[in-house]
Amino acid sequence: MDFVISKNALQKELGFVQGTVEKKNTIPALSNILIESVGEGTIRIIGTDMDVTLRCETEAEIKTPGWMCVSARKLFEITRVLPDSSVSFRKEENNWVSVKCERSSFRIAGIERESFPEVPSFKTATVKLSANIFKTFIDRTIFAITLEESRYTLSGAKFILNNSGAKMVTTDGHRLAYIERQDLGGNAPKEGIEALIPRKTLAELTKLMTSQEGEIGLGADENHIYFEVGPRLLISRTLAGQFPNYEMVMPKGNDKRVEFDSVLLGQAIRRVALMADDRSHAVRFHLVPGSLHISSQTAEEGEARETIATEYNGGEIEIGFNATYLQDFLNAMNDSAVAFEFKDGNSQAQLKPTSDDGYDYRYVIMPMRI
Repeated sequence: MDFVISKNALQKELGFVQGTVEKKNTIPALSNILIESVGEGTIRIIGTDMDVTLRCETEAEIKTPGWMCVSARKLFEITRVLPDSSVSFRKEENNWVSVKCERSSFRIAGIERESFPEVPSFKTATVKLSANIFKTFIDRTIFAITLEESRYTLSGAKFILNNSGAKMVTTDGHRLAYIERQDLGGNAPKEGIEALIPRKTLAELTKLMTSQEGEIGLGADENHIYFEVGPRLLISRTLAGQFPNYEMVMPKGNDKRVEFDSVLLGQAIRRVALMADDRSHAVRFHLVPGSLHISSQTAEEGEARETIATEYNGGEIEIGFNATYLQDFLNAMNDSAVAFEFKDGNSQAQLKPTSDDGYDYRYVIMPMRI
């Protein structure tokens, strides 16, 4: 194989592929990427860790069609420091690859194509969804996915698309993020889509959609979910197992409500959390008519307290929360007002924006004993 490509175009695609390549080196071939020619003026770059696969396509001058498999990390490191010029690739004997750009030249060891895993075939028809809407779904839920590897079914997002609309739910057992749009029901396939999407897939998808305008394509089969984002295709193995019954967690008896400016509340929590315990991150909410007192303390370091004016007219109540969990939600808000709904100091509370913009967005958080 022999081709010439713009350094900037190559660096952009390699930057996307880096996130999907296996970094633990448990299977050496997975630290490589496959580059192959497609037609007369396009190369295809594929990276995978067997669970998530990314296929990118970009323009190139193909002199001799073919393929090459080289180290993803090393090629990306080389590309980043090359001058802004054309880069020439040539496959040599024993799968080595020569790379030349102006006065720089490199030779990189490669592997046989047979060592590179087969990419899952994309058989289902795609449905179209707004890239901006789907990115909002991810941004407002991904932070509530557990980081504990042992809790397998909680390590992704439950995504449902049917004629009733689209929804995404995440939880780590201490909090739950839920978002829904009913106006997406018209885009759903007849059989619907229901899948557990891994956290890594959502993170990589967010990178792809950052500069994507318009729509993305979405499809699914028994074990995989597929996302077409412009000229790129992200293929992910879905998680197996039973996601918790999230509807049982949704509070139904929260009869008290108070509204806050999300920016002011977030700033107050951030300051008070500086004196919270490093392990529990606990802060105390003390609601009285007309104001909210937020406080934290540790025996070794000291205490902090801040007051926010509110229009709350109910009875006095104290609730403890993990400050990090509150900040995660407030950081995902679009600087709008937030409604805080609760029942008492021992039941789960619910936060949500006061204006929905077409979204039904809710965040359920369990109280702490403090």
